[in-house]
Amino acid sequence: MKKFLILILILLYPLQSFSDEPGVISLMYHRVGEGKYPSTNVSTEMFIQHLQLIEKSGLQFIEPKQFKNQILEGKPFSQRYILLTVDDAFKSFYENAWPILKQKKIPFIIFVNTREISVNHPNYMTWNQIRELRDSGLVTIGGHSWSHEYFVDMKIEDVKKDIEKSHKDYLKELKFIPDIYAHTYGETSADIIKLIREFNYKIIFGQHSGVISKNENINYLPRFSLNENYGKIKRFKNILKSRAFNIKSYQPKTILLNKNNNPTNMKLSFNESVKGINCFDNSGGSWKNTKINFIQSNEIELIFDQPFKKRRGRVNCTMPSKDGLIKWFGYQYSVIN
Repeated sequence: MKKFLILILILLYPLQSFSDEPGVISLMYHRVGEGKYPSTNVSTEMFIQHLQLIEKSGLQFIEPKQFKNQILEGKPFSQRYILLTVDDAFKSFYENAWPILKQKKIPFIIFVNTREISVNHPNYMTWNQIRELRDSGLVTIGGHSWSHEYFVDMKIEDVKKDIEKSHKDYLKELKFIPDIYAHTYGETSADIIKLIREFNYKIIFGQHSGVISKNENINYLPRFSLNENYGKIKRFKNILKSRAFNIKSYQPKTILLNKNNNPTNMKLSFNESVKGINCFDNSGGSWKNTKINFIQSNEIELIFDQPFKKRRGRVNCTMPSKDGLIKWFGYQYSVIN
């Protein structure tokens, strides 16, 4: 009788635990107030506006430790959160953004590539400044390689040596090796991920748009990249309205495209009907509506007629949700010749 009641509940309330997960909006910054580099910079004024909009939205910042524990335990996020992340440890972020975040007590992750820091490059933070962040109680240090080179263009043995160099720097300067990592340029392959996991990194981030849920790929978590173009207020407001799709699975999880497999279509399966979904991709070198083949109401195939151009092929899918929110899934192919 008990088993029968459980079966009835499953039939009456299918996938409720999935559909209730709003997800985590992860934001990625590089430079702040360094207008010479618009592709990786937001102005100080824009950064302040972003923080004001987050405060106005009522969304809370999640502590990196809480985020990590919840992801690793496979627990759904019961409300929408903001996870703030920073790449590369540029001096402009320390000078123009860190005082604001410290005053507001906003926690964040900073992914540190070590080569330039160790030679006192003038555009980067110093190790003393990074230790200051570490000791503040607000900042989690993440791994980001030694050289920040294009790993997909390198031999895997050289990638291994590069990461080992960064670990020597972390141990020397910080007395520990991070256990979270961000792919350089958001580019990766199955072999690179395997290597990074062998170095005991537990969670790995990319640079593609989308909302994190417990069903996302823990080796390639999405982040909304923000710069002078993609950080504009209209887009940022839409980002703050985003929530996770009730995604079940997608294939490929990660793939490196070359002349033999470019393009490769993508199949996605959801725990909900996605008849209202719209997708866009930059195959052929320009953004366009993606052709969608509906296998079922909750299962689709994205069809790309043209190859993706070298470096990064991107896909974004959105769908209206309740309460004026937007379900958002993103993906990035790494593309080599």
